[in-house]
Amino acid sequence: QVQLVESGGGLVQAGGSLRLSCAVSLLTFSTYVMGWFRQAPGRERAFVAAIGTSDTGTEYADSIKDRFTISRHDATKTVYLQMTKLTPEDTAVYYCAALNVGTWARQDDYSYWGQGTQVTVSS
Repeated sequence: QVQLVESGGGLVQAGGSLRLSCAVSLLTFSTYVMGWFRQAPGRERAFVAAIGTSDTGTEYADSIKDRFTISRHDATKTVYLQMTKLTPEDTAVYYCAALNVGTWARQDDYSYWGQGTQVTVSS
């Protein structure tokens, strides 16, 4: 049973920071691209960031570039999303997901998903 468990969400004031974590139970975690997506109220789930395997790079949505940083630690099978300069527009449920083969920003290509963690940014 593959599990992805997000944590670190919460309520923060505009301009603040949060770090999300996602603990993954995949045996072959190091071979998966890991992504973060978010779903704001009344909107569809959207790509935020992804990180490849073995230093193959990262990809970010334009809306969060230079504010968010994705990283991974293969030894502990954890992926992180460091979020800075948060605005109310960043309010959403944030999901992590695992991709074996496919397009990093395409959520349909991801095989496994977490349950999500709520991030609320107050103005």
